[in-house]
Parts: sequence; C-alpha cells; structure tokens
Amino acid sequence: MSMQDPISDMLTRVRNAQMAGKKSVEMPGSKLKAAVAKVLEDEGYIAAHNLDSSSGKPRLSIELRYFEGKPVIAEIQRVSKPSLRRYAGKDDMKPVRGGLGVAIVSTSRGVMTDRAAKAAGVGGEVLCTVF
Repeated sequence: MSMQDPISDMLTRVRNAQMAGKKSVEMPGSKLKAAVAKVLEDEGYIAAHNLDSSSGKPRLSIELRYFEGKPVIAEIQRVSKPSLRRYAGKDDMKPVRGGLGVAIVSTSRGVMTDRAAKAAGVGGEVLCTVF
C-alpha cells in the first residue's frame, strides 16, 4: 500500500519517538524529507540526520534532541496536506507563536524557514510549523 502523505508520516514518527523517549528514529527517506530534516537540524530542533541510500532504498535516520529530559520539539504540526494545499506569499507569512517557533516552507529556491523565505523575498507551500 502506498503512503498518501510522506511528510505527515515523518512528522508523526518524530512526534511519537520523542513522546516515547527514543534517541533516534528511522524511516523511509526522500530528498524532501532530508531537506525538512536539514532545516530542523539547522534550527536546533534535532541533533542530526542521515540519508543512507547504500542498500537500494533510501533510509532517513534522525537523532532526536532533548533538554533536561524533555523533548526540544514541543509541538510539530502539518499545515499543507495533499487534500488541502496551503501557500503563503512573502508578505502573508505570519510568525509562529510570536516568533518563538518556525514554519518550514517549500519554495522555488528550496526548503527553508519562513524567516529565510521572507529575507529571500519568496513565498511557497507551508509544509509544517514547529514550536
């Protein structure tokens, strides 16, 4: 059976692994998932990520991050879904939780945070929000 929304599956796996207190989580990989993981790593929400394609099928491994025993990611939500795509222009992007969180946006210049997209002057599909 094919997966309908791989990004949502990735976010759910990360959320569930953090609630269970796991050190890392592994899932089927893709370039888009690796790009989202890179943004999460650059923003400090996860410790590391690795996309391994040596066995034929790509596998994405994400090392989770905790602070004083609690997950660094308090909330991670999918915004744009296959059933209802959400797009935002550079002027339409609002700060997540008053600027404390980030929105991950897929733009024509790659996957980046909402702040980076505003600075680059581009809009795109809002994939998820992280707080």
